[in-house]
Amino acid sequence: METNILAPLMFVVVFLIIFSGYPVAFALGGASLIFAFIGVQLGFFDWHLLFAMPERIFGVMSNYVLLAVPFFIFMGLVLEKAKLAEDLLTTIGTLFGRHNGGLALAVVVVGAMLAAATGVVGASVVAMGSISLPVMLRYKYSARLSSGVILASGTLGQIIPPSIVLVVLADQLGISVGDLFIGGLIPGLMLAAMYAMYVGGVAIVKPEAAPALPREMTDVDFGTLMRRVAVVMFPPLALILIVLGSIFAGIATPTEAGAIGSVGAILLASARRRMSLKVLREACIGATKLTTMVMFLLIGSTAFALVFRGLYGDIWIEDLLTNLPGGHIGLLLVANLVIFILGFFLDFFEIAFIIIPLLAPAAALLGIDLVWFGVMIGMNLQTSFLTPPFGFALFYLRGVAPPEVKTTDLYRAVIPFIIIQLIGLLLIIQWPGLVTGLVN
Repeated sequence: METNILAPLMFVVVFLIIFSGYPVAFALGGASLIFAFIGVQLGFFDWHLLFAMPERIFGVMSNYVLLAVPFFIFMGLVLEKAKLAEDLLTTIGTLFGRHNGGLALAVVVVGAMLAAATGVVGASVVAMGSISLPVMLRYKYSARLSSGVILASGTLGQIIPPSIVLVVLADQLGISVGDLFIGGLIPGLMLAAMYAMYVGGVAIVKPEAAPALPREMTDVDFGTLMRRVAVVMFPPLALILIVLGSIFAGIATPTEAGAIGSVGAILLASARRRMSLKVLREACIGATKLTTMVMFLLIGSTAFALVFRGLYGDIWIEDLLTNLPGGHIGLLLVANLVIFILGFFLDFFEIAFIIIPLLAPAAALLGIDLVWFGVMIGMNLQTSFLTPPFGFALFYLRGVAPPEVKTTDLYRAVIPFIIIQLIGLLLIIQWPGLVTGLVN
């Protein structure tokens, strides 16, 4: 009886500590040690089980797949710090800006490209927010439309490969990163297309909310503009094709492709005379900080999983999830609801390392395709990135938005895009072939 209580109680205590504001990695590790001690005192846990901890940590640190994470982070940060994203926004904005809604459409296109070139949500939102939001407001774009399209397009890095989220999910689900990248391609592009359709609809129904740019801004010789587009767009596109193409063709592993992408980003920045010691230093520091956070989370979640299983928590969770009313439909409903709600409060890394290891065995037992399951979770996490009051993308944009853009404007701005993302989530649930078609 006490064993059945200890496992769920451990789960509850961990979340109480996390929601109190204590760092997640240390909350996981501390709660694990406390419940290991309680379990030993009650005779339901053996200290000898903790001898497996060093071996598990060594396994985490030597995980070749997770080596892709710092490479893709570094690649994205180099492109951001070297201001290549700024060049993309300026050029594509000039290309589309002569039409109503053209600048917002340019943000969607650049958001999709940055997602495919970086896989880092924070970098995309900050880059587009600091560059394009002041310009859109200056030329009388609606604050809500401007903020909403930047927030939504910036989070495409959650689902469009080479997404860091998909790398982590693949590791936690025990499936191929390449398969998850292929599975996420169509849903990611589908979301970008739905954003573009929404922008087009707003431009038609409320043209004053998305006016065309003044003629002097777009009055550029066509040949000159095309040369500028070729110089700015083709090199990043070539880098994206090399990185993703090598993974999809099976020529390189995601880790090897990430290393190629990192070198490619340095070469692109150097070719545009933007590479400097300062850019390299900032990119290295940013990649080191984020990678260190991921590693500490992995160590904490490893300790949590070890003690949780020692208290038979894995059996309790598996029994609970596989006996839900409705079978796999019940599991999908509960999984999506839990992840969506936790996304209000926790970072995607934290959700991936705590929740996914508990859901994956039950999903496999119920015969759910884990590639499809991983993409579904990734899209759900992307939705939670936008959801008030704690959506992380909202905080990223708030940090760089002009003072005239209020926090309430940001909250209202994301509502249409949250609805679009929920529609996208329902579409891949209704038609799994959108995910599995290319994989199979």
